[in-house]
Amino acid sequence: MQLGHLAVQDSSSSVGSSNAVLWLSTLGFTVMFAVWLMFGVLGIPIRTEFGLSDVQLSWLTAVAVLNGAIWRLGFGILTDRIGGRLVFTLMLLVTAIPAFLISRVSSYPQLLLLAFWVGLAGNAFAVGIAWNSAWFPKERQGFALGLFGAGNVGASVTKLIGPALITFVPAAGFLGGFIPGGWRFVPMLYSVLLVVMAALVWFGTPSVDKRPGQGRSLGIMLEPLRQVRVWRFSLYYLVVFGAYVALAAWLPKYYVDVYALPLHEAALLTALFIFPASLLRPLGGFLSDRFGARRMMYGTFALMLFATGVLMMPEGHVVLELPSGSRDVLPWHLNVWLFTALVFLIGVAMGIGKAAVYKHIPEYFPKDVGAVGGLVGLLGALGGFFLPPLFAYAQSWTGFPQSTFFILFVLTLVSALWMHLTVVKLLQRAAPRLEHDFEHHLPSSTD
Repeated sequence: MQLGHLAVQDSSSSVGSSNAVLWLSTLGFTVMFAVWLMFGVLGIPIRTEFGLSDVQLSWLTAVAVLNGAIWRLGFGILTDRIGGRLVFTLMLLVTAIPAFLISRVSSYPQLLLLAFWVGLAGNAFAVGIAWNSAWFPKERQGFALGLFGAGNVGASVTKLIGPALITFVPAAGFLGGFIPGGWRFVPMLYSVLLVVMAALVWFGTPSVDKRPGQGRSLGIMLEPLRQVRVWRFSLYYLVVFGAYVALAAWLPKYYVDVYALPLHEAALLTALFIFPASLLRPLGGFLSDRFGARRMMYGTFALMLFATGVLMMPEGHVVLELPSGSRDVLPWHLNVWLFTALVFLIGVAMGIGKAAVYKHIPEYFPKDVGAVGGLVGLLGALGGFFLPPLFAYAQSWTGFPQSTFFILFVLTLVSALWMHLTVVKLLQRAAPRLEHDFEHHLPSSTD
């Protein structure tokens, strides 16, 4: 009887510890994500103050995203080796330094350097995914990783509070300028929040951490990266996450430039994209647990292809050449509300799709979530680095802002075709038994 009672207590303690890891890492990731993408809104007043071009502004966002991508593999492996509690806490503290210094910046080169440094915050995702995977059983991993990933909603924090703070905090700041005003107040505030979160994570999570990679050599941990399916998952993640990061940073400018909206309205409408793309991630994890990740990816790609296919069409008229002369027919104009509705649908698809991609990883690579999840996150997040400049150059070359969505359409189409060809090959290999069961996976396959 006593042994049974102790077993129940131990199980309850384990659940409490895993929940503490999940909720505090999610809260910390939300703050880190807000810091990582803060230039999406702050970039508008920064552009005015420093007289930046659109391309210069796009690179300011891009370098932050770059540093939030390139270290994900290393941080994922490090988390498996020494534990997420230590890595996550140190990352919060280190990121607080450039966030504070950005509030004191005086030139564009300084901005670029500090934007790159503060971009370290983006690597928190790889740490949190590996950390939470170690604390949750397989049957709960889809939901847990989806809930943690909902910290992406941090991208909307600056969208919601940034314009208000820029407007209401006096330009001269407080305490003789030690606390700066205007847009500079936001990174100053974030630096304080990062330090507070570091304390909460360190003292609020179990001191005895789980380290699934402890004792394993680096070569063994990197072995799964030779499989083609890891790179295929990375392309999926580029579409549902890299493009999400890029749009979260790009949409405020799009609304301001294309629809002539004031910054606060552009930020609020951008939040309508960010909320579903972030908050639906737990639902995506649940649905992937219940119905399978591949089915969710099919739905994700179909919805994205529809929405981007409409959004990429340039405004104007179809011109008919008749014997009596030219005639304009079928006028096409996408008003701001239809545009926002379609972007909202993209956000819904991305929210489901991000969870579905990461549901694959612990299922195929249960002992290597840090390495595989880190590489998938790295390559996916790199999309957030190269897409904003690509958007800017494409618009400059074509003269059409809609070229942004043409790029997204092509990326989505390539990913959907690769996935479908892989599924067909799996079914053919195992047919007829698996003719209608495309969620089945073959451990010996490297597809």
